[in-house]
Amino acid sequence: MQMLLYTSFISPRLKYIIDFTGRELQGYGFELTNDVEIFREFSGNKINYSNERITPDEFWISPHTLLFEKEIRQQNTECFEVNNNKAFFKTEGDFPFDIFAASFYLLSRYEEYLPHQKDMYGRYAHENSLAFKENFLHLPLINIWLQYFIEKLKQKFPSLTFHHSPFTFLPTYDIDEGFCYKHKSAWKTWGGYCRSFLKGDKWEIKERKNVLKGIEEDPYDSLYEIKFLHQLYHHLDAHFFFLVAEKNGRYDKNTSPYNKEWQKQVQNFFEKEYAGSNMPKLYIYAGLHPSWQSGDNPELIKKEMDLLQYEIGVEAKGSRQHFIRFTLPQTFRQLIEAGIHSDYSMGYGSINGFRASVASSFYWYDLEKEEQTQLELFPFCFMDANSFFEQKQTPQQALEEMMKYFEVIKSVNGTMITIWHNTFLGTHRRFAGWKEIYQQFIGSIYSQIPFVRDQIDNEGMDKKYFIY
Repeated sequence: MQMLLYTSFISPRLKYIIDFTGRELQGYGFELTNDVEIFREFSGNKINYSNERITPDEFWISPHTLLFEKEIRQQNTECFEVNNNKAFFKTEGDFPFDIFAASFYLLSRYEEYLPHQKDMYGRYAHENSLAFKENFLHLPLINIWLQYFIEKLKQKFPSLTFHHSPFTFLPTYDIDEGFCYKHKSAWKTWGGYCRSFLKGDKWEIKERKNVLKGIEEDPYDSLYEIKFLHQLYHHLDAHFFFLVAEKNGRYDKNTSPYNKEWQKQVQNFFEKEYAGSNMPKLYIYAGLHPSWQSGDNPELIKKEMDLLQYEIGVEAKGSRQHFIRFTLPQTFRQLIEAGIHSDYSMGYGSINGFRASVASSFYWYDLEKEEQTQLELFPFCFMDANSFFEQKQTPQQALEEMMKYFEVIKSVNGTMITIWHNTFLGTHRRFAGWKEIYQQFIGSIYSQIPFVRDQIDNEGMDKKYFIY
C-alpha cells in the first residue's frame, strides 16, 4: 500500500531516506509528489513534509533544511527528550522532530565527512560522534524512533496496519589468523620461541612444540568447532570473513593464502556436508576481510578477492574491513569498484555499539556525490576484540553486554550482528572463558530466534553464495 508524501522539492537525500523508511515500515511504501493540488485531492493517508499545514486530514512534519541542502556543513544537533529517548532537529507539526532529516544525518554518517580527530589507527574516533557524546551509542535509535513514528501515524490514521520483520540474529566471524603456531615460516617459528624464552613462558614453549609435533591441536584452530556449533543450532546461519593478505605486515598476520594445507582446510570447511553426517544442512557465507595494507593500496582489494576466490577456492561477494579501517567516502567507493555489493564494517573498532544508530541493513549514500549506491551495509553492534582489548571486560561482562543488545534489538524487530574471531573461540589460555560465554549466549537466545530460512528463500537472495 502507498502513503502519499508531499514536499515542495524532491531531493536525492529525501528520496533516499524515504525509501529506507518505506522498507522499514513494511506494508507501506511512500509515493512522493511536489504537486500540492494532487496532495489536496488525495483521499488516502498522507504526510505533508513542508513548512505549512495544507489540509486538516494530513500528518504534518515541518522539515529541517538538511534534506534540501547540497553542501556538507556543521549542523545544529542539539538533543532533547522525545518519548524517553534522545532526538534532534526539533520542528513543528504532528511529530516533535524531523525524523527524516535526523535519520539521514545518522545513516549517511554525515558527521564523518566533517573535520574530526582520528584515533591511534587513523580511523574516525568514536568520541567525535553525536551518539557517544549524547549517550545513545548503545541504542538502535533510528529503529526506536520509527516505532514511535508508527504509533503517531496510527493515532492520526487508525486504519493503518504495519507488518514487522521478525528479529534476526546474524553471527559473523573474522578469520585473521588461522593458526597460532602451525604453518609459520621457519624464522617466525624461531622468533616465537625466542620471545617465549625472553618472557620466561615455559608453558608457551611447550605448547608450541607439542602443536608442531602434532601432539596438541593449534589453539586458534577452531573453525570446525564453530561450524559444529551452528549445526547444533541448525537454524543459525553464519558469515565468515577471511584475511588473505599476500604479504604479512604489522597488522596483517594471516596464514599465507598460498599455503596448500590452509587452502584445503578452508575448502573442506565450506563443503556442503560432512561425509556420512546426519547433521542438518547449514548456510555459511564467505566474505573477504580486506587487509590493513589495502587501506593504503586499494588495488589490493580486488587482488585479495581473487586470492580468496581463485587461489583458495571460496566464492565470495561481501566484505568487512580488517581493524574496521575505513574512511568515508573513499573506502566504500573502492569496495564498489572491486565488485563488492555488501559490507559488514559499519561499527567501531574501538567500542561496541551502533555506529549508524540502526539495527537494520541500509544502502550506502555517497554524500559527496549525492547519490544512493548499491553497496548494502550490515551494521554490527558487538565485537569480542572491542570487549577484550578496548573495554577491558571480563567474559561475564561481555555476556551481559551482548544480552542487553539482544533485548533492545529484539524489542524493535531488528537484526543483531556480532563479530567473533576464531582466536577467541579456540583454546588459547589468553582467551580462557570467552568461548564458553559465547556458547552460553547462543544457547540463551536460541529459542527466541525465529526460523528464517524460509524468509531468506522467499526474498529471492542469490543462494549460489551460500553453502548448504
